[in-house]
Amino acid sequence: MIQLLAIFAFLLLGSGIALVVVWIIGTTKPIGPASPTALWFRGFWQGPGRSAAERRTHQTLLIVAVCAGALTWIFTGWPIGGLVIMLAIPGLPWLFASATAEKKAIARLSALEAWTRRLSDYVRNGIGLQAAIVATARNAPPLIGDEIRTLAARLQAGVNPISALRAFADDLDDYGCDEVVAPLILQLADAGEGLHAALVDVAHALTEEVNSRAMVDSERSTARFTVRFLTGFTLVLLVFGALNANYAAPYKSFLGQTILVVLAGLYIALMLWIRSLSLPPKLPRLLRADQQPKAPSTELELVR
Repeated sequence: MIQLLAIFAFLLLGSGIALVVVWIIGTTKPIGPASPTALWFRGFWQGPGRSAAERRTHQTLLIVAVCAGALTWIFTGWPIGGLVIMLAIPGLPWLFASATAEKKAIARLSALEAWTRRLSDYVRNGIGLQAAIVATARNAPPLIGDEIRTLAARLQAGVNPISALRAFADDLDDYGCDEVVAPLILQLADAGEGLHAALVDVAHALTEEVNSRAMVDSERSTARFTVRFLTGFTLVLLVFGALNANYAAPYKSFLGQTILVVLAGLYIALMLWIRSLSLPPKLPRLLRADQQPKAPSTELELVR
């Protein structure tokens, strides 16, 4: 085991030195598009957080997880134990955040509904669409205030309005936002009538969706309690095993480590399945995020 740790430490040291040298002197390879693997690692490192503070918290958890996993391996002699600890530190907050994530999504949807009604009021009073969007940015709902102010700044900077609205929809990344942006793009592309009525109808639909999602969220609390109970019970067993040498002794063998891998995999799969039951299915985006329009008359391309 000591020889294995020494080899592993030597490989890590060599890789670190090589990465530092590449970072300092650079490479001669021309800059090209990032590979899917690089994009995945970048997204994994940055995390799903929308703010810089959330991303820093996610990155701190990853660093602490790697250090804690390495220390667990060194002091217990359990490589699988170190791996479990490394996965558990960022995984448990993510597992328990399912209820918080859905409540935040419902709150953002409610804020979007309030902004849609406010925008429809400006349009009803005869203000142009772009001027109305800029006006609503002054007192935008806090939960989506950054996205709305960014949209207004793009419009004031002379960005193509339809491109700015598409970017706004991509920033929110929600089916409900696409329902709001779609009539706005149609209005800019065709200059048709009835924008106020369309926005009012969309606001009513968002209100009904907020109410239905809040009701479903309360009904899914049982699955979330199951996740917390099973996780807490598992943590108690792990602490007991770590403190009781006789209980944990069989797991130090190769067969014991293999059994531990199987049990950990089954547990992770079970937790992922239960978490998926506690979250509503995400509706597909109405507007394509990866396709840009070619002409003003065909700016709006919907996913059918």
